[in-house]
Amino acid sequence: MNPRTDPVTAQALPSRPSLRSLSRDTRIVMVRELRPAVRDPFSLVFSLVQPLIFLGLFGPLLAGSLGGTDALGGDVWQWFVPAILVMTTLFGTATTGSNLLFEFQTGAHERMLVTPLSRPSLLIGRALKEVLPLIGQAVLLVTVMIPFGFQLRLLGAVLGLALLGVLGIGLGSLSYAVATAVRQQDWMFWVVHQSVVFPLMILSGMLLPLESGPAWMQAAARANPLAYVVEAERALFAGDLAATAVAWGWLAALATAVVGLLAGVRLMTSSAD
Repeated sequence: MNPRTDPVTAQALPSRPSLRSLSRDTRIVMVRELRPAVRDPFSLVFSLVQPLIFLGLFGPLLAGSLGGTDALGGDVWQWFVPAILVMTTLFGTATTGSNLLFEFQTGAHERMLVTPLSRPSLLIGRALKEVLPLIGQAVLLVTVMIPFGFQLRLLGAVLGLALLGVLGIGLGSLSYAVATAVRQQDWMFWVVHQSVVFPLMILSGMLLPLESGPAWMQAAARANPLAYVVEAERALFAGDLAATAVAWGWLAALATAVVGLLAGVRLMTSSAD
């Protein structure tokens, strides 16, 4: 008998989820992942300690050493605060794969696999969960910096937050993909994390301008998608919505999101087989 027409075989074959069921399952996973953050809002505030330290200690150094030059565009905070928002996104999402590793170790992920939830939703829901905490942290940081002279352009800020959300989805998906790939040797997650995150940060120009750096560093920065997002955030928060840097930043963030989601969904689905 043809297996395509055999009702027993047809029931055994996994069916591809419809768009409606995928959307429903993704929402279920996202709400599940958001519950710990809602129950413990202090963790959201505590995660701002690192960016506030950078703003409080590194910002004045920039103002003292480069504030009078054209390297920072004439305003230290307009140059530095958007970069710190990208740094918060990078560090906040790059470590989220460790949560999935913990679920692998405790068996929580295996219990999710026996539910009727579609396999792609297990990653997409987790990735979308990153958006709300990121936006909340960014709003708090910008609010804190306004009394210190940071100028807020509302439309540019809204677009900048949306760009951070797209980047966060991509980086979070990549973090989950790495965690899934190294679940048998979980220590490898932190090796990859430390080997990738800090070079990305330094070569993005978020802490210091790279125009005066060596040629090889400038070439590496041009291959770093994070560098384009940093420049786009600076342009958006400055109100320069039509800048070329904004288009390149959106392209880099969208490419990161697509690659992250595709890699993460594929690894998540294969790990469930």
